[in-house]
Amino acid sequence: MLKQRILTSVVLAPLALLLVFYTPLALFSTIAALIVLLGAWEWSALAGLKSNMQRFGFVAVMGGIIGLLNSHWPIEHLWLQGKLVADANYVFTLSFAWWLVATFLVFKYPRMSSAWSEGVMMRSIAGLLTLIPLWLALNVMRSASYHEGEHIGSILIMVVLGIVWSADIGAYFAGKNFGKRKLMPKVSPNKTIEGLIGGVITAVIFVVIFCHYAQVEKSLWPIYAAMTIIIALFSAVGDLLESMFKREVGLKDSGRCLPGHGGILDRIDSLTAAAPIFAFCYAWTVVL
Repeated sequence: MLKQRILTSVVLAPLALLLVFYTPLALFSTIAALIVLLGAWEWSALAGLKSNMQRFGFVAVMGGIIGLLNSHWPIEHLWLQGKLVADANYVFTLSFAWWLVATFLVFKYPRMSSAWSEGVMMRSIAGLLTLIPLWLALNVMRSASYHEGEHIGSILIMVVLGIVWSADIGAYFAGKNFGKRKLMPKVSPNKTIEGLIGGVITAVIFVVIFCHYAQVEKSLWPIYAAMTIIIALFSAVGDLLESMFKREVGLKDSGRCLPGHGGILDRIDSLTAAAPIFAFCYAWTVVL
């Protein structure tokens, strides 16, 4: 298993860097959509859709919505005069509201599960609210300040990935060495409160270091640190949400397309929450 994980990571890492830094905007948007649609296929199983026709139907609905959004907000026109187009923020506002609801559902599991566990429609809608804002957020970040520098948006994506990864690493080591109190034992038995705190602290340290080397104005550091705390906390909710849905349908992994890692959703679960909230926060801070 470890060998598979390492080999998969060795292959995926350069491909991810190539995608983030060197693909043209339109191609990046298309590949991001394909990744999200792969995630939609896996989510269809979490939603309780049984037949391949039902699952392909869910993916088709997701693809249709992404296509409509792409026609309304092509990646090249998401930013006007340095500001995110106003109506795109409505999607992120809806996404933020969804993640507040998701937080409630996770922390009330399994007491509140009867409200959604038997409803395929409810779980399917949850998938739309989870995955579609991720696609838009990736587009927003990748195209940010593109005319000033082709890789500014790429760096933003790496920052949000850095927040997610540093939070995961910090949570692992803090939980392993100091973890005593279970965070959500009925959702993810191995996660601890100490691990969550350690992950948040590690993510803040990462962002402060980035601000230092990127020569960000020091008056903005506290704002970015506060935003990082919010993003890191919601990234944990994204992880817990997928774990909750997998537990409900009795799955260990969301899929098998990544040997040693599980499925696409197992790799991007934290990012589904972190990316839209990061994009929303960034769009707000550029006007400061």
